[in-house]
Amino acid sequence: MDLYQTLGVARGASDDEIKKAYRKLAREMHPDINPDPLVADKFKEVTAAYEVLSDPAKRQSYDMGGSGFSSFGGGEGFGFSDIMDAFFGGGNRGPRSRSRPGQDALIRVEISLEEACFGCNRTLSVETAVLCPSCAGNGCAKGSSPVVCDICKGRGETQQVTRSFIGQVMTTRPCASCQGFGTRITAPCSECAGDGRVRSRSEIEIEIPAGVESGNRIQMSGRGEVGPGGGRAGDLYVEIDVSEHDYIVRDGDALHMELSIPMTVAALGRKVEVQTLDGPISIEIKAGTQPGSIHTIRERGMTRLRSGNRGDLYIHIGVEIPTKLSKEESELLERFALAHDDASHKGKRTEISSGQSQGLFSRFKEAFRG
Repeated sequence: MDLYQTLGVARGASDDEIKKAYRKLAREMHPDINPDPLVADKFKEVTAAYEVLSDPAKRQSYDMGGSGFSSFGGGEGFGFSDIMDAFFGGGNRGPRSRSRPGQDALIRVEISLEEACFGCNRTLSVETAVLCPSCAGNGCAKGSSPVVCDICKGRGETQQVTRSFIGQVMTTRPCASCQGFGTRITAPCSECAGDGRVRSRSEIEIEIPAGVESGNRIQMSGRGEVGPGGGRAGDLYVEIDVSEHDYIVRDGDALHMELSIPMTVAALGRKVEVQTLDGPISIEIKAGTQPGSIHTIRERGMTRLRSGNRGDLYIHIGVEIPTKLSKEESELLERFALAHDDASHKGKRTEISSGQSQGLFSRFKEAFRG
């Protein structure tokens, strides 16, 4: 077993780095926090590694090829005060508090592109751990309170003295009777079973600002899980998921959409109405507009988060070619073709750009929607 790897530090790590690494692992693996037997075994390895690497003489012996462990007790005499330091900080021994901070909570909400552009308000139904209304977080039944542990006398720890050939060795451990709290709950609250919190569903109002996009999170301080023993509540994070629009594609603060017009409108020009996120807007199609042209409308794109300014809307022009013509329409187009192929075009080669406009916006959508 490589002791440095066990603590997750490099061989040249300083004493402070080793101590910080140990404290971090101790907080995660201590049996009071994680009762998993496999984790408990790993916790013993971590503590044994720290016992060697925190002692300059033992560390030197280990680096030179020795085990670093003392010959008595197989490492059982490690400084358990370091474990207490990891939980209570700097050697402030004593009973640990039943009140611990709660965890953060996460909820996802789906909104439309319009709501993302202009902002909206939502009422969310959230289920979290809240303060027990029956015991107000102390975990005791009504009329009762925690009693001082008769084993550790309220200290939250017990001491054991063992003899070895070098003398007496004293170890300090969290009290097994009260789990280090210094008190025991003899009459647990029937509502929360002594935890100090219960599950509850509530409705909260949230304001979603204009300009958000999928993956953005809104933090609501103190609206997460209440901690054990009525501890301080964590935060609630609301993650935004913006649904796809039927015909408008977002690219940052720009919006893109396709407008299909008859070939007669493309040739002759006309005012047409376009349905945007802001409602219907009239735009001017110039005579001779070509397929694939882009009409830009300033400040009709997405709202920029925080600034409130807006990007632009880009309208990709597509030209509709009729697939079925009446006899009269065919004759008119024939006459147009003959008139169009007059002397001004004779002798010139006609260039046909195959597929230039066909599928242009479709390819654009595929690029941004994956």
